[in-house]
Amino acid sequence: MNLPNSLTLARIFLIPLLVVVLLTKFDGKELVGAAIFGLAALTDWLDGFLARRRKQVTTFGQLMDPLADKLLITAALVSLVQMELAPAWMVAVILGRELGVTVLRSVAYSRGITIPASPLGKVKMMSQVVAILLLILGRENLQGFFVLGNVALWVVVVTSLVSAADYYRRFTQIRSRSDVTDFEAARERATRKKASDADTDADQDHPRIASHS
Repeated sequence: MNLPNSLTLARIFLIPLLVVVLLTKFDGKELVGAAIFGLAALTDWLDGFLARRRKQVTTFGQLMDPLADKLLITAALVSLVQMELAPAWMVAVILGRELGVTVLRSVAYSRGITIPASPLGKVKMMSQVVAILLLILGRENLQGFFVLGNVALWVVVVTSLVSAADYYRRFTQIRSRSDVTDFEAARERATRKKASDADTDADQDHPRIASHS
């Protein structure tokens, strides 16, 4: 288990602690909750940075990192609804978008097509982190933070809807192209290409020895 993957697992373990802190009544829970969420969000950036810097990108990390992100954001937003700090309909739109895009990309990938991440996704993720932190900290005395948190939440909703529409547009464009209209055929071509590349690498690693008469 390398360091980037350990940070990803640490983020997952922080999620239930965040929920318990936010939904338990005690003095200073807002500061503690914001600190836990901020630490978890920091590991999201740090694990990716270290994985690239150390060249420790693994299949486990590629699968678990986005899952950990979605679990963290979902837990935080649902907790904010319970605390009456975020409208339920806005959270439903945000989480519905996450589910829809995940299903869309999974279906495309299973058929040999990769839909790259939308640039708006980074804006959305950053807006989510800012909105959640401001809403938590603005619960009691920092009313200005609460107002800014609501503005950031609206930014999240807008970017969620726009990026979802962008994913769907790219999905339909890719599907309509003649060379990938048949998803199963596209998947088979991708599989054959990977197998061919693997054979080529094997031949290069183990060159044949020519016989001499």
